[in-house]
Amino acid sequence: MANLLAVDDEPAVLALIKNILEKDGHLVTTISSPAEVLNLQLGAYDLILLDVMMPEIDGFTLCRKIRSKVDGPILFLTAKSMEQDIMTGLGEGADDYIIKPFGAGELRARVHAHLRREKRERRNLLCLGEITFNLSGKELMVGDHIAALTKSEYAICEFLAMNRGQVFSKDQIYDSVFGYDGNSDYTTIVEHIKNIRAKLKRLGAAPIETVWGIGYRWR
Repeated sequence: MANLLAVDDEPAVLALIKNILEKDGHLVTTISSPAEVLNLQLGAYDLILLDVMMPEIDGFTLCRKIRSKVDGPILFLTAKSMEQDIMTGLGEGADDYIIKPFGAGELRARVHAHLRREKRERRNLLCLGEITFNLSGKELMVGDHIAALTKSEYAICEFLAMNRGQVFSKDQIYDSVFGYDGNSDYTTIVEHIKNIRAKLKRLGAAPIETVWGIGYRWR
């Protein structure tokens, strides 16, 4: 099952997409106003279907605005079949396009193919609300600002974020991040967490929660 987002100003098209893809067990969120997409936590979606011809914001512009916040594939839904239009869409960061009108089989096959490929490839970005992890570059960003974390601090943040919602004791965090052969001890996690919180607070974020008597978790 995947978490999908479909954006189209035609309710009938959205209903069709939802009906087709939910039969495959996917959770499909539909949005008819492209402006609303800018306020969503886009990192929560595994794949986005994006119409091109929409009022307020056209699909090409919207794709350009959200591409840096989306690690998964973006597929355009378009009635345009001109080569230049296709090149424009792919140039804005889309991964593929589906020409309207499309059949249920084609839509399912395209979505399945991209989701299957995503499972084989390591994702480079992890977006959790206002916080974005560049997994390959080992950077954490709050909005447009890079947090000045040490290597150990970043590793702790990445571990907690990748296991969002789960509570870990300081011993479990230490063993998972530094391994059983680490050169320090479990009490260093408390100091690391303190430093992480101070640095992220200066950027307006407070994602690490203390669960008293147990440990810590990423909200």
